[in-house]
Amino acid sequence: MSKITGLMGRKIGMTQVFAEDGSRVPVTVLEVGPCTVVQKKTQDREGYNALQLGYSTKPLSRLNMPEKGMVQKAGLDHGFRYLREVKVGDVDAFTEGQVLTLQDAEIGLLVNIIGITKGRGYAGTVKRHGFSRGPMGHGSKHHRAVGSSGMSAYPGKVIKGKKMPGRMGGKRHTTKNALIVDVRHDENLLLVRGAVPGAVNQMVIVHFQ
Repeated sequence: MSKITGLMGRKIGMTQVFAEDGSRVPVTVLEVGPCTVVQKKTQDREGYNALQLGYSTKPLSRLNMPEKGMVQKAGLDHGFRYLREVKVGDVDAFTEGQVLTLQDAEIGLLVNIIGITKGRGYAGTVKRHGFSRGPMGHGSKHHRAVGSSGMSAYPGKVIKGKKMPGRMGGKRHTTKNALIVDVRHDENLLLVRGAVPGAVNQMVIVHFQ
């Protein structure tokens, strides 16, 4: 069977485990899968080989007509809250309606994890970009202000890309080369070293290398 390159899951939270030498290892617990093959993309029809996977079930009554027709064509009696595509080499090795789990995950492998960072709202430059604050004396009027942001004469404008206050977080972020510390196949749990972007119970995508 062709190896699956990615699965969807959710972030459960962080904890710690102890290695064989007694050292403490901070880990993020992810519930990965089970994911269902909803649709197959082929080179002849779409121009590339990929699988459309569904995660987190949703009743048919909550689907629109195109979504309902797609899942019924796959022989399913329910829909999904999340649908994502992952590329595979051999599409014919999978069937629509097939359930995929963590069977290929092993301890010691490196994975890339995609998530949406926590939204922090509108933030200033000190919080958003790590700018230094100004003097905190009573006469100072420059505590957490931006400071100079452009030139007065030439070119007389703020350069594009200048670090300014604005919306912080809520963006797609990829944590690369996260080490798999433990795999619990019976519980669909994956323990990876370090932090993973996103809030608790938020959907993440795990790409296997």
